[in-house]
Amino acid sequence: MKGKQLFIFLVLATLTTGAVAQKIVYSDYEKDDSRRMNFEIVGKLNGNFMIYKNVRSKHWIVGLDNDMKQVFKTEQTYLPANDRMINSDFFAYNDFIYMVYQYQKKNVVYCMASKIDVSGNQIGEPLQLDTTHLGFAADNKIYSVIGSEDKSKIGVFKINSRNRKLYIMTTILLNDRLEMLKKSVIEIPMEERNEDLSDFKLDNEGDLVFCKFLRNNNENITSATLLIKQAMGDTLVGNDLRLDKIMLDEINVKIGKPNKRYLLASLYYQERRGNVEGYYFSIWDKIQTAFVMNTTSVFSDELRKEARGDATLKTAFNDYFIRNIISKKDGGFIISAEAYYTTSRFNNWNRWDYLYGSPYYGYGSQNYYYSPFYRNWWNYPRYNTNQSARYHADNITVLSYKPGGELEWSCIVSKEQYDDETDDKLSFQLMNTGGQLHFLFNQLEKRYIILNDYSLSPDGSLTRNPTLKNLERGYEFLPQYGKQVSARQMIVPCLYRNYICFAKIDYN
Repeated sequence: MKGKQLFIFLVLATLTTGAVAQKIVYSDYEKDDSRRMNFEIVGKLNGNFMIYKNVRSKHWIVGLDNDMKQVFKTEQTYLPANDRMINSDFFAYNDFIYMVYQYQKKNVVYCMASKIDVSGNQIGEPLQLDTTHLGFAADNKIYSVIGSEDKSKIGVFKINSRNRKLYIMTTILLNDRLEMLKKSVIEIPMEERNEDLSDFKLDNEGDLVFCKFLRNNNENITSATLLIKQAMGDTLVGNDLRLDKIMLDEINVKIGKPNKRYLLASLYYQERRGNVEGYYFSIWDKIQTAFVMNTTSVFSDELRKEARGDATLKTAFNDYFIRNIISKKDGGFIISAEAYYTTSRFNNWNRWDYLYGSPYYGYGSQNYYYSPFYRNWWNYPRYNTNQSARYHADNITVLSYKPGGELEWSCIVSKEQYDDETDDKLSFQLMNTGGQLHFLFNQLEKRYIILNDYSLSPDGSLTRNPTLKNLERGYEFLPQYGKQVSARQMIVPCLYRNYICFAKIDYN
């Protein structure tokens, strides 16, 4: 009883700090909605929030209304029941959804696409996009699927890495009617043993953009090349990055505004396994076909003091990883990075282990390379080891840069999160309401995990918002798997009594 009174007191005390601008509404759960259920938040169509659910061989599209009440649950009977379902990706439009999925039947992996209406019903027959013949069972996805920002293009590709010195990439470019615009098979020479590929992006014109890079002794990136596969081309155009006496961490590619520019960003070092010095930036201009910016931004001692947590001044950013890159209308950009690491009785998990046991880079099977592009409950691996590991996700740094790469302002969102065996409830989700950026994350307060909301203004001013209305005890939020579904609404999955349900957060 005392615990309940303490929880109510905490909520009421926070509510007195200002006007409530956010409200939470929870969905119900069913007996099949255990935490073993695969799911994905698809989007908002016809006023309903669409959720994909998968339990064993059953697949559904579920519609929740504005009160988070279930209005339909449509089984996707065309999906494979007895064959191995490997992965699914969703693209939501105004009045329909595309589902691109892959599964294995015997020794063939099929990449298929289906169209789904606002009630979760299949429209027409599934479309076969591609097949791959294997001599083994695929444990992970072979095909990667990405979409352009304006939703006019969808890219499907696979990379055969059987020959470590020569990757074979097959790309399929589709329009928003799932009509094939171009299919190409391209060779990617991998001359050095430690060469790898970055994440892939698709611009509004259908050009595929990524980097090939070389790590020195499996550590820092010492050389990198920007590769562009033009929409209707059959070759890769390469342009080397200028790295003058610096080494990079992981390269993040962002299609900028205007869409004719690509921003490449990375944390950088000045020596092998050294301390993180700051950010490296490079901008490729499609019209000029040249790099128009190649610069670094050093982290100041003042910023290091704010961001370091328990680290020293020199090692302040050694546990940070880039989480978000946001393009601004004036050509500038905002970068958020988060301190993330693990500890255990035996050893600590550092960024060198992370980059090579990372959820972002790896081999999908024996002979196919893939790089997932975002975390979701479906394809994010959960590591279960015999060694007890504690996951930590601490401070967030947010830095705003002008179009030329000059620092405009900086901000630190202070937090300290940890959990044992899993990081599902850690990290944060970003909500962009146009005038503000909201950072949503769990924080332990007086023995209770409470969802926090910090808002960031365009001038860099940070505000801790009042506790969200209807924040009920017993619901454990999974912010990193949340998704913004409209200008002022976000859906966040929750755990309640070991079941998965969903919460709608309204920003009024």
